[in-house]
Amino acid sequence: MQPFLGKGGDVEEDPTRGTRGGGPGGRFWWSLPKSDHQNRPPGPPPGWLLLFRDIMIVLVIKPIKVVMLGLNKKIKLYGFNNLTKALSFNIYDICYAKSEKDKNDYIKYIDEQYNSQRLTNILSELANIIGANILNISKQDYEPQGASVTVLISEEKMCCSLVDPSCNKGEFVQLKDCIVAHLDKSHLTVHTYPESHPDNEISTFRVDIDVSTCGEISPLNALNFLIGSFDSDIITLDYRVRGFTRDVGGRKFFMDHNINSIQNYIDPKTLEKYRAIDVNVYDSNIFHTKMMIKEIELNDYLFNIDPNKLNLNEIKYINDKISTEMEEIYYGRTDDD
Repeated sequence: MQPFLGKGGDVEEDPTRGTRGGGPGGRFWWSLPKSDHQNRPPGPPPGWLLLFRDIMIVLVIKPIKVVMLGLNKKIKLYGFNNLTKALSFNIYDICYAKSEKDKNDYIKYIDEQYNSQRLTNILSELANIIGANILNISKQDYEPQGASVTVLISEEKMCCSLVDPSCNKGEFVQLKDCIVAHLDKSHLTVHTYPESHPDNEISTFRVDIDVSTCGEISPLNALNFLIGSFDSDIITLDYRVRGFTRDVGGRKFFMDHNINSIQNYIDPKTLEKYRAIDVNVYDSNIFHTKMMIKEIELNDYLFNIDPNKLNLNEIKYINDKISTEMEEIYYGRTDDD
């Protein structure tokens, strides 16, 4: 039985999994109130919840003072900052396309809108925002749909004589038939997944972006840009700091910045539009946030359908289909589970 370990904030009822509490069929999620994100100091909180499938255990521990690198004073490091900061950004765009032709047209449309060149432009701007230098870009569009882009980056600008000759530095030239992606501790990747099914009027478009950096640059600085670059109905964010770095005296440091929630780095105006849930493991420097759009504007979800020609029953049916799809993705569970 695997627990969700998190702070004892608001326990939110999950409507797709049962009632609030630990009875048969009960499921628990937890969230941090916005005020708590802003006011609580970094580090493990004094009250923790162990949230199991059908059991809630409350653990109360004595508060301890937590001091992290770089919060109050700069630490002189021995060599390079070896901490790796990894952000996984996953979004879903939901669409109602009734006929088979409409589904195919939607997939074609979204695939063209987010082809490898546009994704390359997004990642290039992302690199610029976080202050990284591009060493190499590999991109590919797939059949029947989907695209991938991989960008190798460095924290500091490198002399051309030090850059591997296989790197294109973001300037595309005539390449060989086989393209090899370069991966390092610092890289950006994006993959797209358009999807539909003949038995379902709902089509989805998923984008996975991974940003891995080392040194002083942080992927969190690009969060608002990434959210604004896509039509995001559902957003899943994972952030983790791995490894350690040392000061000149040899002392290890496992964190070099303040964070108690990914939501700290998202524009408050954006957060107002979404429901948000956190699952954080502070002792392991693991942070997870899920977001789902609050209001469904039907016209934004219809493909090749005039909303003015829909009757009330049709509007309710489509709204229910969209809501069900979004909740299943958000909670990671279907009505049949």
